[in-house]
Order: sequence, then C-alpha cells, then structure tokens
Amino acid sequence: MEEVYINNKNNYYQRFEVLKTNRNKRYKYNEFLVEGVRSLKEAVENGWNIKSWIYNNNNLSDWARNMVSNVKTEVNYCLTPHLLKELSGKEDTSELMAVIEMRKDCLDSVKLSEIPFIVLFDRPSNKGNLGTMIRSCDALGADLLIITGHAVDLYEPDVVVSAMGSFFKFPVTRVADNNTLYRYIAKLKEKYKGFTVAGTTAHKETPVYNIDLSGPVMLMMGNETMGLNKAFKEYCDVLCTIPMSVNSYASSFNVSCAASILMYEVTRQRGIL
Repeated sequence: MEEVYINNKNNYYQRFEVLKTNRNKRYKYNEFLVEGVRSLKEAVENGWNIKSWIYNNNNLSDWARNMVSNVKTEVNYCLTPHLLKELSGKEDTSELMAVIEMRKDCLDSVKLSEIPFIVLFDRPSNKGNLGTMIRSCDALGADLLIITGHAVDLYEPDVVVSAMGSFFKFPVTRVADNNTLYRYIAKLKEKYKGFTVAGTTAHKETPVYNIDLSGPVMLMMGNETMGLNKAFKEYCDVLCTIPMSVNSYASSFNVSCAASILMYEVTRQRGIL
C-alpha cells in the first residue's frame, strides 16, 4: 500500500482540513473525515469504503496497526505528531483517522422490515439533534431515517460523533424534493396495508398513546424552530402530540427528545420492549 509522508501543511493536509470544515468541498470530493475508535470500527464492520488512513506511524496501538494492515485503502498518509494533533478534533489526539467515501442516497435501496417503521426529520438545523436522532432510531428499532429540505450536513463531524457508532450502522437517506418523498410513500401505502403517516406537533392534537402505531408507520418530526412544514402536515394521515404537565413552563420538547419518546411508544405498542 502506498504511504505518503506529510511534514507540512501541503495540499494533502489542506484537503483533510476542508473535509472537516467545508460542506461544499466534502460533496465535491464525495468524502468525509472520521476519527474515534467506535466510529472507525463500525465503519469497517458495516462495509463503508475506507479510502485512506491518516496516522503517525511511530505512535500506533496494536488495534490501529491491525486496522491499517487489514483494511484495504487507496493510499495512506503518515503525519507528524504536530500535524496530527492539529487535525484531530479531540483533546487527546486520535491515533487514527480515516477518509471515507459517502454513500448514495436511495430510498428504494433500504431494506424494510415486515412492518415498516420509518422516521422523517424535516429540515434539521442542529448537528447534535441530528446525531442523537440517528442514535435513537437505531436504539429503538426504526428501519430508516429520512432527512428532507435544507438541512444540516449529514456528514458534518459533530453529527457523526453525536450519533456514535450508529452513524455507520443505521440507514439515513436525504430526499431533495417533496415529490420524490410522496412517490415513495405512495409505494409504501400500496405495498403495506394500513401504512400510516403520523405527523408530530407541539400543539394540542391527538395524544400519541391514542393512535395505533402498531402497524406500518412513518413518524414525521419537524424542524427545531418551525416544526413540521405545512405541506407535510396536510399530507399526514394523523397529527399527534406528547401530552405535557398542565403546570409545565415548557411549551414543547427538544425534537430529538420528542422523537425518542414517540419511537418508544411505537415499540411499546408493538410489544418489542
């Protein structure tokens, strides 16, 4: 395997930096930068294409050396300790980072369970919320997370970190336009009898526990500030809410918190947990 040694902030190093910080450049190269043992292990185990390893050859654990030796890459990069520390986003410098190829967005390629359970996040604007949503979807048995509209970048490092290893295990697909989404839902309604699109709102609608979520379902979660957009609300079969204490000062839940509660209700009704 070719190994390139880097001892200054040359073009190679600058490319790594923009993969971390520049959304447009990430999509130009169709790559993103990842660090963290758990994330790297899950990326490898779930078949993501590792294009390059980045490391200091004089400071690798047995685990890291095994990863470098056993995972096929196009080219690897050996950095000086100083450059590796600057590139790493961690207080304790990561010994190993990776340049990973993005995956194509394709709704039809995601295999669904016999009773589909899909979550949609409309225009997420917070990196931590998106990462937490991915993690909760994975933990609570959803089949797929769909991201719509102008949203925070799925491949932003903070999203990957907050999703933990679930980022590489759980399928997430971005949908660029509503018509693509509506066609997909129409296929699901044709294939799965009783498929229900349940929108969520902070306003007083049907309490979630009074809605039958035991069958095939899509939960639509709205943007953190503006909620679910009007077009999606009108498209839903039902709107639901999470009842709150009458004495509460809070008027709504954090969106990732609300999603976890709603997803738990789906699993509870299905008798999974």
